[in-house]
Amino acid sequence: MPAARRPRDRFVTVHGLRLRYRDWGGDGHPLLALHGAVAHAHWWDPVAPHLARRFRVLALDWRGHGRSAWPRPPAYRSQDFAAELAGVIDALGLRDVVVAGHSMGGHNAMAFSAWYPDRLARLVVVDARPHVNYERLRALHRRAPRPPTDFPSLAAALARFRLRPPETTASPALLREIGRAGVVRLPSGRWRYRFDPACEQTRMPVDCWALLPRITSPTLVVRGEHSTILDRDVAERMVKTLPSATLAEIPGAHHHVTFDDPRALADTIGTWAR
Repeated sequence: MPAARRPRDRFVTVHGLRLRYRDWGGDGHPLLALHGAVAHAHWWDPVAPHLARRFRVLALDWRGHGRSAWPRPPAYRSQDFAAELAGVIDALGLRDVVVAGHSMGGHNAMAFSAWYPDRLARLVVVDARPHVNYERLRALHRRAPRPPTDFPSLAAALARFRLRPPETTASPALLREIGRAGVVRLPSGRWRYRFDPACEQTRMPVDCWALLPRITSPTLVVRGEHSTILDRDVAERMVKTLPSATLAEIPGAHHHVTFDDPRALADTIGTWAR
């Protein structure tokens, strides 16, 4: 990534939760970058310096992820994520916001755009589908509650780090960097992932197909050419269902588009939003 651009980590309190966001600066309209499940704001690190040439880029850690607080009792419905996003926009006094979400972040962004249409100017959905895999969701909910897993060393924690799905063209160095940003050393000297396991066990996403016609903001749907998450026929159906939408495909990329070709993703968003 370009060496000249360095973010500042900042915090904002919304609905009693302290949330971290990475402020990359930049000129132009604000762009809120949203990561996927079991991830964190650093997922946008490869893309943000390029986007910051056109936007003021703010990458958020969702509740229960990264350096943001964990809600207690757990609250991980689509409604909770959407209200949190509206609260961040209001607390920071943002106007004419571009909301860009990858994977779970894109799913949350679709719901947010339908429920809070006055809070954003444009929407970017990056390799996220409207429907929910309820079979997998029920399997996660059936699991017995588990405490966070601790590791005896940083190396042991990083050895467990995996992308889901695993396909990517990203370099091992980038993946190590992303993995390292997602763990924290505890006072005991052990290491833990910055993720609330209750999120997967209690998450309740809505099916966004019924919400798509309510999204009035111009929308860009982006998929990786080889994505196994957002099939091309589903992406085309999304564009037909949305009132004002454009489809773009990143050649050679898989689901983790922010890693596989960050420059192409940034250019695609910047050209569309011009």
